[in-house]
Amino acid sequence: MSLAPYGRLLRLPGVLPLVLVSFVARIPHAMTGVVLTLHVVGPLGLGYARAGLVAAAMTVGVAIGSPWRGRRVDRLGLRRALLPSVVVESAVWLVAPRLGYEALLVAAVVAGVFLVPVFSVVRQSLAVLVPTAQQRTAYALDSVGTEMTFMLAPTLGVLVATQVSTTAALTLVGVATVAAGLLLMWFNPPTRSPGGTAPDVVADAGRRPRLLTPGLLVVLAAASAAALILNGTDVGIVAALEGWERETAVGWMIALWCVGSVVGGLVYGAQKRELHPLALVALLGAATVPAAFAQTQWQLALAVVVAGLPCAASLSAINASLVRMVPEHRRGEIMGWSGTANTVGAALGAPVVGAVIDSTGPGGGFAAAGGVGLLLSVLGLAVLTVVRRRNAGRRAAVAAGLGGAPAGVVPAPSPEPASSAGREARTGRQAPTGPTASSPAEWVVPTPAPAGADDVPVRPSPVDPSAEPTPR
Repeated sequence: MSLAPYGRLLRLPGVLPLVLVSFVARIPHAMTGVVLTLHVVGPLGLGYARAGLVAAAMTVGVAIGSPWRGRRVDRLGLRRALLPSVVVESAVWLVAPRLGYEALLVAAVVAGVFLVPVFSVVRQSLAVLVPTAQQRTAYALDSVGTEMTFMLAPTLGVLVATQVSTTAALTLVGVATVAAGLLLMWFNPPTRSPGGTAPDVVADAGRRPRLLTPGLLVVLAAASAAALILNGTDVGIVAALEGWERETAVGWMIALWCVGSVVGGLVYGAQKRELHPLALVALLGAATVPAAFAQTQWQLALAVVVAGLPCAASLSAINASLVRMVPEHRRGEIMGWSGTANTVGAALGAPVVGAVIDSTGPGGGFAAAGGVGLLLSVLGLAVLTVVRRRNAGRRAAVAAGLGGAPAGVVPAPSPEPASSAGREARTGRQAPTGPTASSPAEWVVPTPAPAGADDVPVRPSPVDPSAEPTPR
């Protein structure tokens, strides 16, 4: 495997600083869950079920707030959109260590709603800074960086919570969250290209295209399926090691899982061939199932490395597809919906797999996580096939109604070497001159693809990517 694609990527203006800033800014996100759990179980003296409710409350907040935060970034720009997050998050985490359980539930929801949208902002900015041909590599590197953050940050949170106090750990979460917001505001990575169409201009034009079309919904479903697999696998690892009385191995076992993801993500990002997100999520589900047959700690270690290989690749393919499927001025919103889809999948993964583990054991948990994710991916591919056939039939019908002209194509001047006057008489347009009439491929004018086109992923259009697509 050659790492040259990553070298070319990091030499692009603004990319390396963005990668470094994103790594630091994601640290509070990665440590929040474990710190809240330790605080509820420890100083508050409640059980893991109550701790899970606090995590679920924050998850609900994130699911509600992500699309809203994304729209704010699209409309107001990064700095104005992040300012409320910085103010609210600083207040929430300042008082969180001193709250009782019920008040902490409310605070967790508020913290989720106003969570600094690091993940969506970074992915929006990569879509602006990186040419389309290199975006698969960029999102693979982004997913690898996320994996490395989740390898290190929870360990830091546990260390502070156990060696100092959970109050100190929650305060650290707050300080790190506010610092992440201020860092992003200072760096201010671009979320829209200089020539991009402003959302208010589009609104004034009166055009309201659909955003969540079938194609987009299928990719968002892939994001939910991937999150379900990953959270279910997380629960399965803990359950298996507890059953073998090897609870102390949880940390390095999850680290091995992340190592597999890092390796798989780097390999995928360096390749020239792009795979469909649903195909990669199906592979992720299939790669998770063998962990169900592990009988020893070392067999499980090998299985989780294999299970991790498609992880970062799947997430990068999902993100790369989403940014190509919507107009530039709505990328923040769709990244927000992607966060909601991940949240929904994560919220379903742990309880579903936990119920299976209670009934059948840890092996059943791995089988359920992988099997359900695989099934959802196959169903998504089936839906996508139906949508494509429907659209093909629709295009054929329109073409027949236009006398054989393909749908979305304006009849072009005749390729015959006729006079310009004759061409103008047949087409009703000014005859092309110079290089524009040099090849048959340029004798048609393509129509921009609709927002969230059903054919996933949408390939780059030769027209201005910032222009508003024509609604169906």
